[in-house]
Amino acid sequence: MSPPETTRRPGLLEHPDEAFAYFRGEGVTRLICEQKHMGSRVVVIVCRDDAVARRRFGIESEHGGICYTRTGRRFFEDPAFERGLLEQVRQAATRAGLWEALETDWLCLDCELMPWSAKARDLLLQQYAATASAARGSLLPAIAVLQQAQATGVDTVALLERYRDRASAVERYITAYRGYCWAVESLEDLRLAPFHILASEGAVHTERSHLWHMETLAGLTSEASSLLLATPFRLTDLEDAAAVQAAVAWWEELTGRGGEGMVVKPLEFTARGRRGVVQPAIKCRGPEYLRIIYGPEYLEPANLERLRSRAVTHKRSLAIREFGLGVESLRRFVGGEPLFRVHECTFAVLALESEPVDPRL
Repeated sequence: MSPPETTRRPGLLEHPDEAFAYFRGEGVTRLICEQKHMGSRVVVIVCRDDAVARRRFGIESEHGGICYTRTGRRFFEDPAFERGLLEQVRQAATRAGLWEALETDWLCLDCELMPWSAKARDLLLQQYAATASAARGSLLPAIAVLQQAQATGVDTVALLERYRDRASAVERYITAYRGYCWAVESLEDLRLAPFHILASEGAVHTERSHLWHMETLAGLTSEASSLLLATPFRLTDLEDAAAVQAAVAWWEELTGRGGEGMVVKPLEFTARGRRGVVQPAIKCRGPEYLRIIYGPEYLEPANLERLRSRAVTHKRSLAIREFGLGVESLRRFVGGEPLFRVHECTFAVLALESEPVDPRL
C-alpha cells in the first residue's frame, strides 16, 4: 500500500488532499476512509471446527485454523495465543450468524493486530528505543554544558535553543512510538481489527463493496470479548466539497490525538479508472506517526524539503501487482484448482516483496 504524493503544505509530508487528487484524477469519486491501525498485519484463517480444517485444507489442526504474517509465516510463537484468538473469532462468527449468512464453514480474514509491540518487540528495542536512548544520552549532557557556559557569560542562547528544540523532537518521537506499545501478558491484552473478509467457501469477496466488509465485520464485535475491534470509517464523495472537508477534518482529529492516520479506498473493492485498475488503497499518515518512520527531526525545514523528493511510483506499481496476484490466488483456491496453481501466485508475490523499495513509504 503506497502513500499519496508528497504534499507541499507547510510542516507536513502527507495530507488527504493528495490521496483524493489521485482518485479524482482516475475518475473515481466514491471513496471510503478507514482509520489506520498501527499494529501488525495478520491473515486469520478460521474454520468452524477441526474437521473442516482436515476436509477443506487437508491439514490436521488442533486450533481449527491458523494466523499468518503478511508474507506467509506463522504469526504466533505461542500456540496458546493462536488457539485463544481463533476460538474467540470462531465464537464471534457464530454469534453474528456469519457461517449461515455466507454459507461457509471457513473464513479468511485480513486484519491488524495490536499492539505493534506484540510482534515488533525486537525492532522497537534495537531500532526505535536505541535511537531515543542515544539521542537523550548526547543531547541532555550537551544542554547541561551549554547552560553552564551561559552562566559564565558565554553567549550560547542560539545554540542552546537549537539543542532544546532537538531534545523536544526526541521526546515527541518517544511519545509517538510508545503510543503503539503496551505489555502483552495474556490474550486480553491483544486487539484484533478485521477489515476484509477475503474469502469463504465458494466466494472471493472482491465483488462486495468496502462498506459491506466494514458493516459485516462490525457484527463480530461484542461486549463478551474485548479482542475484536470495529474499524471506524466514513464515506466520502469527491464531488461533495463539504464531505471532502469533513474527511480531512476527521484525519486531522485522528492524527491530532495520536492516531496513525487513515486509509483511503475506492468504495468498490476493485475499481477501474482511466488507466485500468486503480490503487486498492492509499495510506495517509499523520505528522507525529511519520516522526517514527523518518526520525525525530524530520520536520526540520531542510530535512522536510529533502524528503519531499521521495517517489511513490515504484511502490504503487508493486502494490497493484501484488493486489492482483493475491486476488487471483484466492480465486484459484476457492475454485478448487490444484495447489501448485495457487502457489504460482504466492511465489510471484514473494518475488515482488524482494524488490528493493524504500521501506518508509
